[in-house]
Amino acid sequence: MEKMNVRLMVVMMVMSLVLGFSSAVDFRWRKTGGFFTRAVSSVVFPVHGNVYPLGYYNVTINIGQPPKPYYLDLDTGSDLTWLQCDAPCVRCLEAPHPLYQPSSDLIPCNDPLCKALHSNGNQRCETPEQCDYEVEYADGGSSLGVLVRDVFSLNYTNSLRLTPRLAIGCGYDQIPGASSHHPLDGVLGLGRGKVSILSQLHSQGHVKNVIGHCLSSLGGGILFFGNDLYDSSRVSWTPMSRENSKHYSPAMGGELLFGGKTTGLKNLMTVFDSGSSYTYFNSKAYQAVTYMIKRELSGKPLKEARDDHTLPLCWQGRRPFMSIEDVKKYFKPLALSFKTGWRSKTLFQIPPEAYLIISMKGNVCLGILNGTEIGLQNLNLIGDISMQDQMIIYDNEKQSIGWIQADCDELASLKATYLYEY
Repeated sequence: MEKMNVRLMVVMMVMSLVLGFSSAVDFRWRKTGGFFTRAVSSVVFPVHGNVYPLGYYNVTINIGQPPKPYYLDLDTGSDLTWLQCDAPCVRCLEAPHPLYQPSSDLIPCNDPLCKALHSNGNQRCETPEQCDYEVEYADGGSSLGVLVRDVFSLNYTNSLRLTPRLAIGCGYDQIPGASSHHPLDGVLGLGRGKVSILSQLHSQGHVKNVIGHCLSSLGGGILFFGNDLYDSSRVSWTPMSRENSKHYSPAMGGELLFGGKTTGLKNLMTVFDSGSSYTYFNSKAYQAVTYMIKRELSGKPLKEARDDHTLPLCWQGRRPFMSIEDVKKYFKPLALSFKTGWRSKTLFQIPPEAYLIISMKGNVCLGILNGTEIGLQNLNLIGDISMQDQMIIYDNEKQSIGWIQADCDELASLKATYLYEY
């Protein structure tokens, strides 16, 4: 009884950190074995990593029989989850764990998941008994392999064990991307497609088709599947795009604000992408932002640090900066305004601490980059840096994207076994 009460207390603490308690919160109590427990159906993962200097966030997931741990990079910008795989491996990158030994459960070419993965009509069936895949990323990285099914060992927040068989990629040929500078076991594809882990769990009836993350600016955070960890009435929501169904993109293009005032840049096609450490604006928006920032810094005790190549644009002060707190007073907040109805709008705030980093040299650098230069054309990516210290929610059930300020560091520190039993 004592253990159950403590577990319940920890889950309730998570709720309070995000939203504070309210009578409007639906706790959905049920009686189980003589005790009252919260009927939860969410799966929560501790997140590790940071925007800088690591440049990635990942989670540990146990896969296979017997289960073995793998570090997977979070990526809401792609669907397929894949592991570097000893099939044997033709070309594999440095990995923190031994290569995945694939299960013998090959997914055939005519499987619905294989067809969904090749929805662009590029499906090839050289061997009908297996489903070949190739995924390419914006930074030039790629993975080539075959689809298999294997067992995932997961826990609900009420500690019930979940062991579904899910489709993953056995990647035997990887090319590193320009931004991939760390050892990795694979990628956790969290996109909107049918082959994503979330979609598969939902189709098997295990969780609601909702995903969220809370990334701390101090490093770490949480990732969750399901809709038990937030009060929807306190979240700022905007509808998802039905045209851009491959990405988590607001239905209406955003309007860019600088210092609370419009920049005149509207209808910016925007994607929320946890697979990108930094935020990318199209060339026009990027040039406008850098112009306005430089204009604001005129006369301030900052000058461009041309010898600091951490990011394209850095500034140095009279002495090295220790944290963003030392310098954020010189920078104005950004925001993206999205229409949520005929006359209503919602703001996605990007304060200075959500677009600046402090480099190893003690300079302050702009974490917004020119996406047009790397082939994103007119697309604007909201990367990890601008999603820090907010709970970002992708509700595929209601076709909405939401956000709410949260103490992600405190959430990450709640690593009691009652919440994270891995």
